[in-house]
Amino acid sequence: MTADAMAAEFERRAEARDLVIGIIGLGYVGLPLTEGFLNQGFRVLAYEPDPSKVAAIQAGRTYINHIPDARVAAMRDSGRLEVTSDPDRLSVPDTLLMCVPTPLDHDRQPDLSFVRSCAETLATRLRPGQLVVLESTTYPGTSEDLIKPILEQASGLKAGVDFALAYSPEREDPGNLQFGTTNIPKVVGADTDPERRMACAIYSAITTVVPVSNLKTAEAVKLTENIFRLVNIALVNELKVVFESVDIDIWEVVDAAKTKPFGYMPFYPGPGVGGHCIAIDPFYLTWKAKTVGEETKFIELAGDVVERLPGRVVDRLEKFLTRPLAGAKILVSGLAYKKNVDDMRESPSLHIIRILRERGAEVAYYDPHIPVSPTLAEHPEVAGMVSVAWSQIGQFDAAIIATDHDAVDYRELAETLPLIIDTRNATARLNGAFADKIRKA
Repeated sequence: MTADAMAAEFERRAEARDLVIGIIGLGYVGLPLTEGFLNQGFRVLAYEPDPSKVAAIQAGRTYINHIPDARVAAMRDSGRLEVTSDPDRLSVPDTLLMCVPTPLDHDRQPDLSFVRSCAETLATRLRPGQLVVLESTTYPGTSEDLIKPILEQASGLKAGVDFALAYSPEREDPGNLQFGTTNIPKVVGADTDPERRMACAIYSAITTVVPVSNLKTAEAVKLTENIFRLVNIALVNELKVVFESVDIDIWEVVDAAKTKPFGYMPFYPGPGVGGHCIAIDPFYLTWKAKTVGEETKFIELAGDVVERLPGRVVDRLEKFLTRPLAGAKILVSGLAYKKNVDDMRESPSLHIIRILRERGAEVAYYDPHIPVSPTLAEHPEVAGMVSVAWSQIGQFDAAIIATDHDAVDYRELAETLPLIIDTRNATARLNGAFADKIRKA
């Protein structure tokens, strides 16, 4: 069968919902993708090596805060979902969507061990006619230089001839009630037209697709999006420091500036950046640039600026605290990296807690979405911490609002404690009340 014939048959089956969609990894990306394809009538085989997640789905129970139990139960009850931890089942699907982590190591070097391991797992089970798509954010060249050789060498099949290889970066925004998997356009890149057609055929069933000319271009798109955000977040935080020194409120400035209908996009300051994307992805390009003898000064400078932010928050606390920080009882309000989610990956709160402890403070946290802090390899010091009961907040000398969850009563927090360090402008809704207690940072 020619590549064109393979693509035509794949497109026909996609239109008829006669394809089995394979999704590898059921985290913040893979689980919404599973739901999206099930809702469009596809059968889905989801591979997840974590047995606790498999058991949760089979029980109709969620493990992601913004995806409720009812939606997980609906996926299970569709009759078209198989969830497995058996890698041999990966020969069954017609598509294999890789949704695996791409972290950095301690030296800000890309850690592609999950991608490599996933590709190796697929390679020995790959069959003709399958479509393999990487969704994980990475540097340009990963699909072509890493995944493709692994798949071809172990399987004896050739990309673009016997199977298809594409790249389509995830664009998930956990907790965003306006945009999700099925209404965020999907960038799709492949090195040949038949491969691109195959990838577009499946993704166009669940959302709008944006085809680009090759794998590397698609990989560069996601990095560009996140680098744009990192640089602008760093910039507005730098402006905050300057404006603060001359008694100007950065939030008032931004709210006024965004009324301009062109040439400006609002970004807001905070205690740092978190989540998997902004805190990590830009440095994949920094690493790639160095391998070809180029520099990424803006990215590295932005990274340095945001890296200092948690320490500056603690400095502000220490400035306004009426007693020594050593021995003081400090409440960190919000452990998640963003509002209204339970995701604490790379959260600035983790760094704030570490710095507070290094300076001798007694630290606790309150987060209605994270009752107990899980074990994180990079932050073992927070493992097993338990969110304090709201009724106990009066025991603290000060609070740092690190995450502006809607479920927190900021008025009561300000009424109860003598000092509030607000990094998110969460107390703006109090309309100037407790101005003697609230300090922005």
